[in-house]
Amino acid sequence: MSAAARDLGIGQPAVSERIERLEAHLGARLLRRNTRMISVTDMGAAFYERCKIAIEAAEDALAGAHDDMPLRGTLRIAAPHGLGEVVLPSLLLRLRDRHPQLKIDLVLNDRVVDPTTEGVDISLRLGDHGDGSFVARKLGHVSRVLVASPGYVDRHGAPTTPADLIGHPFARVSGIFNNGRLPLQTEDGRILSTPIEISLTVSHWRPLHTILLGGGAIGVLQKPVCSDDLAAGRLRLLLPDVVVPGFDLHLLYPAEKPIPPRTRTIVSLLERELPRLIAPTA
Repeated sequence: MSAAARDLGIGQPAVSERIERLEAHLGARLLRRNTRMISVTDMGAAFYERCKIAIEAAEDALAGAHDDMPLRGTLRIAAPHGLGEVVLPSLLLRLRDRHPQLKIDLVLNDRVVDPTTEGVDISLRLGDHGDGSFVARKLGHVSRVLVASPGYVDRHGAPTTPADLIGHPFARVSGIFNNGRLPLQTEDGRILSTPIEISLTVSHWRPLHTILLGGGAIGVLQKPVCSDDLAAGRLRLLLPDVVVPGFDLHLLYPAEKPIPPRTRTIVSLLERELPRLIAPTA
């Protein structure tokens, strides 16, 4: 109630009074109140969802009449950590520059979750997105690369064949390569399941990135998060004749009609810009 009052620029008693008047008008209890908490009733939840659809339909009609009408409200986006930390911020800043009244809530996790159950407007997911009550659009492919620092190569040498990998300490993000093998795709399409010596495991890609830059091990990173390091020579590509299979990137959003204007706008922006930003470069 206090947060709603702040958003509306009024006092909390005024919010309580408006809700009570609305309940009296509807002849139904929307919220349960006690001294410790407030919770929504089934009727309140249903009323909210129907009102939300009506408001978004009105916004959609206005946006259709005025293409340059600024977007309002809160847009919740879920994305994987690497993509959300390195690639998305610049796009979201551009969106905010054009629509300063739009609030953006970026949620980072690497799970594959139906955006409807995840409570977000849009979800960007790597790999198989499964089934759910959502629309899925493929945006491109996120490559992965096997890398080490020049300092590591100077001290320990570079593997020249996949079989050489077992002789090098391998760093990874937890949950990846759990079987102690690294899949490598050859030029003719064959997949080699190559043994690796996992020496370091971290829970996030950033410490892995730091370990690899520091020459502590070899490892695999998504190409978009290390392309600058490869171009500047801070990391070196290993075994360039084989490829670590990457992931398809999909954009998911709830299958609802009409699509809210803010959702449609960010979908259009991501479809236009993300394929270029994640595209493999030489």
